[in-house]
Amino acid sequence: MVKLEVISPAQLNLVDDWLGVKSALEGSSSNTLVAYRRDVLDFLSFLTIHSGNKNGASQLDSIDQVSMRSWIAENRRSGKTSRSIARQLSSVKSFYKWFAKRRGIDPTMVLITKAPKFQKKLPRALSKEAAKEISQSIDLTDNEPWVIARDTAVILLLYGCGLRISEALSLKYSEMPLTDTLKIQGKGDKFRIIPILQIAREAVENYLNTLPFTLNGNDNIFRGVRGGSLNPRSIQLVMKLIREKLGIASNATPHSLRHSFATHLLTSGADLRSIQELLGHSSLSTTQIYTSVDSSRLMEVYSKTHPKANSNSHLT
Repeated sequence: MVKLEVISPAQLNLVDDWLGVKSALEGSSSNTLVAYRRDVLDFLSFLTIHSGNKNGASQLDSIDQVSMRSWIAENRRSGKTSRSIARQLSSVKSFYKWFAKRRGIDPTMVLITKAPKFQKKLPRALSKEAAKEISQSIDLTDNEPWVIARDTAVILLLYGCGLRISEALSLKYSEMPLTDTLKIQGKGDKFRIIPILQIAREAVENYLNTLPFTLNGNDNIFRGVRGGSLNPRSIQLVMKLIREKLGIASNATPHSLRHSFATHLLTSGADLRSIQELLGHSSLSTTQIYTSVDSSRLMEVYSKTHPKANSNSHLT
């Protein structure tokens, strides 16, 4: 638990300076910055209490492995998961690399600290049949035509275009009508250009034609029943209703539609680099984990596409 009262003003200022760099140079989102701040302040408050040293920035000059292991052990005792501890450690390492460069010290003792191992939990893709059934069954969830049109448009943007729900719900009226492509601002304020399927464009157009509210240029197009911006929770509830009515497994969520988009593209022969661009991932390794392709599928793609796979020649 963060105890701000024990952290020196000098250390708080350092954290603010670091976060300013993360925001300005890396374009980290506000939510990411809040998480970074919480993680690092948790570490600094523990370090101060553990060492009994309140000497500000100089306290950070000589962190040893004993202190790092003690911090991780304390996190375990407090009930934090291995995944949560690993995320915190990543934040601390990022801060400390910046601090060490600024201070001219050796950050090795922090950077060599190993994160606890954990099993990465991946969302499961829906079958193509289930995804199709969901997109065709939204009229089961409401009696209001414009609400049905709205939910249909959102779900087709998630599954048909691979948008995050936050990206879909952030579409502006000034971007309408949709064309063949759309510029999306994703995580970390990174932009990407994605193609928009005709069925998704038509669904958005149909929704706007039935919308009972007047919109201006910078308004989000998707609105709640009272006219305010649509909350992601509303789409989560729609998916829950569809699951219950169709008897579909609980993994059918708004996020699973984006995951299904990527997985179905991959199993149809799309390459990982293209999917990476469509999803807006900064790293190809993220896309590989996200799509969670099984080894048999990878071998099938390899055998069909590698120039040496069907040859009697040997690589030299």
